[in-house]
Amino acid sequence: MSRVFLISSNISTDPYPVYPLGMAIVAGALDGAGHEVRQFDFLVYDQDCRRLQGDLEAFNADVVCLSLRNIDNVDSFSSDKNWYLTDAKRLIETIRTISSAPVVVGGPAFSILPEEILSYLGADYGVVGEGEQAVPTLIDRISRGEKVEAITCGSQPLQGHEMGQPLLVPEFVDYYQQHSGLINLQTKRGCPFKCVYCTYPGLEGHRFRPRPVDAVVEDLARLKRDHATSTVFFTDSIFNDPQGLYLELAEEMVRRELDIRWCAFFRPQGLNREVLQLLKRAGLYAMEMGTDAASDTTLAGLDKGFGFDEVLACQQAAIAEQVPCAHFIMFGGPNETPETVAEGLSNIAKLEHCVVFAFSGIRILPKSRLLERAIADNVIEPGASLIKPIYYFSPHIQVEPMNQMILDSFNGRRDRIFPPSDGQEKMAVMNNFGFKGILWDHLIRFDTPGRRRRRAR
Repeated sequence: MSRVFLISSNISTDPYPVYPLGMAIVAGALDGAGHEVRQFDFLVYDQDCRRLQGDLEAFNADVVCLSLRNIDNVDSFSSDKNWYLTDAKRLIETIRTISSAPVVVGGPAFSILPEEILSYLGADYGVVGEGEQAVPTLIDRISRGEKVEAITCGSQPLQGHEMGQPLLVPEFVDYYQQHSGLINLQTKRGCPFKCVYCTYPGLEGHRFRPRPVDAVVEDLARLKRDHATSTVFFTDSIFNDPQGLYLELAEEMVRRELDIRWCAFFRPQGLNREVLQLLKRAGLYAMEMGTDAASDTTLAGLDKGFGFDEVLACQQAAIAEQVPCAHFIMFGGPNETPETVAEGLSNIAKLEHCVVFAFSGIRILPKSRLLERAIADNVIEPGASLIKPIYYFSPHIQVEPMNQMILDSFNGRRDRIFPPSDGQEKMAVMNNFGFKGILWDHLIRFDTPGRRRRRAR
């Protein structure tokens, strides 16, 4: 068996520090296969290369695995410092000075652009897709001295019962509970929807693959029992699947009386008061909505499969049940015009008692239909490299006037965030005052009996 040193390279705290769940799942699979595993979180250890050197030398690894969470922060206002591959490249160069062990790279960011990223980083091997089976198999082959292709792809998508259980490090759990107040957990993989910009179907498959309800609930119970976890974020692409599997999970959480608060990413469709009442009993305290556009024209341009009237209906149900919501909306996408920007801002004004995060432009990624649209609209040339951020903006709008329209509409509203960096500044202030968690939920005030309604300022 091999000695495997796993490193989470993510150092971003945008929007808050996130537990390296992917690394933990691969660590659990390696441990279960009999390998000796050591996990190292570059964020937890404050990017301390001397600590890395000491731990790596003491462990004497046969293989070093590096997890990449993001390529960049998908914000068109960002500078080069938010292109994270530079830091990952430096990290691998540091590893090379400490250890002669081969370096394997994986994670969702790597799977988006494997050939280009492997070449840029200078690692030895890369793993595309799910790592529970692929990484242990690759390491076994390396240990036997077999000739291995530079890039290994996971086999057929894993079924729910085959998905690995995370091997959590108590020190890491303590860090994230102290700094963000929550731990991540996954209930399913894949996504059947066809949003033109999204890479989830390409990375995880075009159908939902749920984990067994009992396995998810047991993970939650273990988090509470072993780590005193009180708050969880479910990292599914979409929590509320049309088949209603999420309701079965909620019912079991209620039955088990877990008493854990949770938040997740939702599709703003089909959420009524009865559903929200069940989810609240199961511990739901806030919802992040993949609204993505603010007019029917631009929603159709993104192929969202719902209209803005459905978004409003979901928001009204959330208000009635006093569930805080955040809507994430991208301006400048396919079909956007000055008229749809104005219509979208008017529609956003109808979303009461919620936070709206607005983005300008949409990051173009491979394995997305937006790339085809961008080529057709002459936004980029065929074959252009996407390793550095390139953003789609509709040819029918001018960027600066559009951005000014958004700024003018949001002016003076603490619950309207644009550009995204403005939200980071707000969250940093709240963090300094001791607030933890997703933080934006503290920006929302619901009406109480006898109190006059007013919008957040």
